[in-house]
Amino acid sequence: MSGAILKKGMYINGEEIHANDSFEVDNPATLETIGYVPDGGAREAEVAVDAAHEAFFAWSKKTAYERSALLEKWFQVISERTEELARMITLEQGKPLTEARGEITYANSFIKWFAEEAKRVYGETIPASSSSKRLLVQKQPVGVVAAITPWNFPAAMITRKVAPALAAGCTVVIKPAPATPLTALLLAECAHEAGMPAGVLNVVTTNDATAVSDVWLEDSRVKKITFTGSTKVGKLLMEKAAKTVKKVSLELGGLAPFIIAEDADINAAVNGVMQSKFRNAGQTCVCANRIYVHEKIKEPFIDAFKSALNSLRVGNGLEQSTDIGPLINEAAIEKVKKQIDDAISKGAEAIKGAKADGLEGFFIEPVILSGATDDMLCMLEETFGPVAPVSTFSDDAEAIRRANNTRYGLAAYVFTQSLQKAFYYSENLEYGIVGVNDALPATAQAPFGGMKESGLGREGSHHGMDEFLEIKYISMQL
Repeated sequence: MSGAILKKGMYINGEEIHANDSFEVDNPATLETIGYVPDGGAREAEVAVDAAHEAFFAWSKKTAYERSALLEKWFQVISERTEELARMITLEQGKPLTEARGEITYANSFIKWFAEEAKRVYGETIPASSSSKRLLVQKQPVGVVAAITPWNFPAAMITRKVAPALAAGCTVVIKPAPATPLTALLLAECAHEAGMPAGVLNVVTTNDATAVSDVWLEDSRVKKITFTGSTKVGKLLMEKAAKTVKKVSLELGGLAPFIIAEDADINAAVNGVMQSKFRNAGQTCVCANRIYVHEKIKEPFIDAFKSALNSLRVGNGLEQSTDIGPLINEAAIEKVKKQIDDAISKGAEAIKGAKADGLEGFFIEPVILSGATDDMLCMLEETFGPVAPVSTFSDDAEAIRRANNTRYGLAAYVFTQSLQKAFYYSENLEYGIVGVNDALPATAQAPFGGMKESGLGREGSHHGMDEFLEIKYISMQL
């Protein structure tokens, strides 16, 4: 690794704050330590809420144009520091540098979008039943928001939550994942450089998530929790948030089906699978987890998929030729290996692509599991790795039934050249996001979120603002 080891403080009330203890941040590609950050706890969590609560009144009273202007400045600073931020993502998370640059652009698009949406929060007038009354509806910020974010998109999962919160007039406290805190601190540094007022945005780093989140969940001044992560943790947060009746937004696990109809363009479908499945080494909540291909086109699909798989290169994300970086840690490697072994033991054929031999970090070879069946772990559990199980179906009704046979409902994909099938699938799949001939549907101006146990609420689009606003009804007797 080139460059000195970083030592960063938390960002609270516009200042860099250190704690008695710290923890190291390691590069999953080389296993080298790249930095140290404070190991915050209950005290720092409370101080952050103090700062956000104190800043809320002034921030919420700023005009929409004033908040918009500050978000625009934050957007500009991030744009100017894209390469620095992208490199940090690759160092602490592992994804190829090209993907990391794409993430910064995507993350920044939410700041740009919600800077504009800040000026479009409208109220209502309602026709009254009496000539002496006036009925009004106002939208007001909920208050202090606690954002708990994951490691797989350490920039985008912050801005997708924080940008609408700030645009609405809320203040925020952020707990980034312990694997990727440096990206969060750099984003806060950019906000500080942009002139964001002290206390409006605060970042608490910790290696003990419960110590920090429990303080925020119990503090009645925190009015909302927004979280991206596992369904298991999301349920715990929801349960604890009920004690103070906080608003909750949850973006949880996925088990995305990728359906390739009999009439699909096979090359387009293969390209779509490659984009969806192997982006970020398969460590995305919306990546293809179960691939269903019509039985009549299985062989040409598998042949084309093998060829595409062989073109991938596994390696350090800082190397220009790398297509697939490392997984985040050893536990991730073991989970993927367990799914592969289970599938092979139940009759699947493993087709391996790029080799990961001789690499020191948490690398694993991308694998196609041909002949996957619905009783295999890889078809029942979210993988979060470069494993592509392929199963066949005989008709569209079967594909819908099997795709929907899960407690998850985040994203689904369908490739077909039939307009009739496109509507049939998109209307009958029980998922919050459906990509029809589109493996990368996420964008700032569209709502992102799941059904069933994949979450509550939506991020992005004008709907994303509503998550951070209270509706106040005013009845006025003249």
